[in-house]
Amino acid sequence: MPSVHVDLADRAYDVVVENGLLREAGERIARLGIGSRIAIVSDSNVAKHHGGTLIGSLEAAGFETTLHVIPAGEASKGFGQLASLCSEMAASRHDRSSSVVALGGGVVGDLAGYAAASFFRGVPLVQIPTTIVSQVDSSVGGKTGINLPEGKNLVGAFHQPRLVLVDPETLATLPSRELREGFAEVIKHAAIRDAAMLDELMGLDPNSTAVPADLIARNIAIKARIVEEDEHETSGTRALLNFGHTIGHGIEAAVPYGELLHGEAISLGLRAALYLSQKHAGLSHDTAAKVLGLLKRFGLPVRLDERITTEAVLDRLSRDKKFVAGQIRFVLLRAAGDAYVDKSLDLDDLREAIESLRSEP
Repeated sequence: MPSVHVDLADRAYDVVVENGLLREAGERIARLGIGSRIAIVSDSNVAKHHGGTLIGSLEAAGFETTLHVIPAGEASKGFGQLASLCSEMAASRHDRSSSVVALGGGVVGDLAGYAAASFFRGVPLVQIPTTIVSQVDSSVGGKTGINLPEGKNLVGAFHQPRLVLVDPETLATLPSRELREGFAEVIKHAAIRDAAMLDELMGLDPNSTAVPADLIARNIAIKARIVEEDEHETSGTRALLNFGHTIGHGIEAAVPYGELLHGEAISLGLRAALYLSQKHAGLSHDTAAKVLGLLKRFGLPVRLDERITTEAVLDRLSRDKKFVAGQIRFVLLRAAGDAYVDKSLDLDDLREAIESLRSEP
């Protein structure tokens, strides 16, 4: 069974990847010795598919549980839902001896993680991600947070989980669109750190929910090694994970929540980053075409809707956390597997890259 250890000294934890793992969650979590009361946070889609299995497993292991279901969708990542969740937990008599288990995708993981970081000034967190995006990326690394009208993830905290349990079987209940969007993050990982994975992804059936556990674990390992080098994003190494995200987040924030899924916006951001990498970092046309071809293969958008104006995207991305003292930190690719943070680009470069998304690739 693939397992990835995230070595962060006294905050170290394991990410276990195994088919059917959800049914063993109670036994696995019991080994942590984190108390007997658990607040399960899930969303309205995931809870109906997997909530009963998790509750049964936890209660069989001796835990007392409460289930807190939030509306599915990005709009739940806000102060209102955070306050409601924390109030529910308090009303259910949870306290500093309780723990939080996040069962769901990135929205659930980010919101529940931030609640765990702040409830009684911090309680243990276990992540059980159920989407590709959350399994290969957002459940690992300790970033939690909520959105503001001005931008994504502008309020949050670093709060590492005590354990991450990844059951690839949970992907079987995902709609096709939500399954495919997650591969934007997989393609990103391959582009920045694992060139061989780009070729392997060409052999995957984009319509299959049977995603290999080894592939998921390999992506997690890429994320884990980068987090170990730069847990709190101070040295610049962790910024490599933002390849495609600067413009991608700007696009995502420029439309109403839900109109574009996260991975769909990141796909557009990846195309823009490839454009700038060819122009400023010497990335070859063949490598850019290979990455772009994978985005198309997994049904991800590569052309920007004309209704989304360039100025709207620039306005949103200028408020992003990736701007430090007004300076743009943009991740470029020299070659497959060779990414770096560039500080020489300006808004005109980003404007040009956004405009490049309006043509057929």
